[in-house]
Amino acid sequence: MNTDLRDAILRAVDEGFDEQIAYTQKLVSFASQRGEEFTIQDFIYDDYAARGFKMDRFEMSEAELTNHEGGAPFAAGHSCAPIVVGIHHPKEEKRRSLILQHHLDVVPVGPEDMWEYSPYGGEIVGDRMYGRGAGDMKAGAGANVYALEALKRIGLQPASTVYLQSVVEEESTGNGALQTFLRGYTADAALIPEPEENKLARACSGVLWFEVEVRGIPVHVRQMGEGANAIDAAYRVIGALREIEAKWNAEKDQHRGFEDEPKPINMNIGIIKGGDWGSSVPAWCRFQARISIYPGQKAQDKLREITDHISNFARGDRFLGQNPPRVTQNGFNAEGYYLEPGSEAENTLARAHEVAFGAKLESFTTPAYLDARVYALYNRIPTLCYGPVSRNVHGFDEYVSLESLRSVTKTMALFIADWCGTEAI
Repeated sequence: MNTDLRDAILRAVDEGFDEQIAYTQKLVSFASQRGEEFTIQDFIYDDYAARGFKMDRFEMSEAELTNHEGGAPFAAGHSCAPIVVGIHHPKEEKRRSLILQHHLDVVPVGPEDMWEYSPYGGEIVGDRMYGRGAGDMKAGAGANVYALEALKRIGLQPASTVYLQSVVEEESTGNGALQTFLRGYTADAALIPEPEENKLARACSGVLWFEVEVRGIPVHVRQMGEGANAIDAAYRVIGALREIEAKWNAEKDQHRGFEDEPKPINMNIGIIKGGDWGSSVPAWCRFQARISIYPGQKAQDKLREITDHISNFARGDRFLGQNPPRVTQNGFNAEGYYLEPGSEAENTLARAHEVAFGAKLESFTTPAYLDARVYALYNRIPTLCYGPVSRNVHGFDEYVSLESLRSVTKTMALFIADWCGTEAI
């Protein structure tokens, strides 16, 4: 890329950045929790259409997704919101095609009185924009749009096909991204601006969600010894699951990219409910668990390992041996991935990053789920998960660094121009 074009793209991002901030604030204002993403996806559809994209909007297919090895079950609460894709076709296909992807579903905000800033206010204090999804990943969604707008600002557009994908269900199943693959979308590379600390995610873990139900024997507490407390029994099962977590963590040296992670396998008990009355021994308890797995491991194989471990534990428990826990998968069924170094896509991103940041591109391993697994494992294309600095993701007062976002957007615009080529509008 010549110096004049490079400098023009960098200036164009700066000139459009106030507009980009306002656009990101608009996205943050949508309370797009699971199952409530219809309004924001409608906004995206209309916005992309107004920007000149050819539009496609489609639903997730339970039959297609559950028949795929990477698809997750449609448990209660699975979103029915549509997937939206904006398609740019050049005048003449000259270079390499690209998928730009983001998700717009966000996790619950928790008690709002524990936030200093409004969860959906998009308030700006210094370098920070606050709000649920500001980092994860509505800033990235805005960067996808405004990296392309920077080219448009100087009279250019990509000289290859670009698919701008807006998905949901990233926080629960990954089914939204997988549906784009099942729809037939693919390209020569994918770029996903998740909040990745100005770095490239080299590897990510797979994730399993499952629910465990334990039944008890209810009696009045005065006769507690004659009953069986389901909540107490559930805690014993959780203890057994911690053994699985410890065992898998001890195996980290066998998995490339995870050797130096202090604790790559994390099991979280995210929801627990049980009992009907404070003075009755509880007859039931259910808890939801999330656990990560290493790349290359099949989700169903690891789920079977979990269920076998629970069964073996239960057989040795005086009560659970007669009342075995029931395990139900209710979300993620996702394998992780490892991005092989040295692809031309990564080299192109590294050059763009060095121009925007004045530093070499770093990579790292994240023990979290990424939609990038779909494009890496099933599209089998170079998949670059790279994005701005954010803090308190999934926590109170989540925020994104605006200067980081500005530089990331510059990287993305330079990458698109180099990877796809450019032509006059």
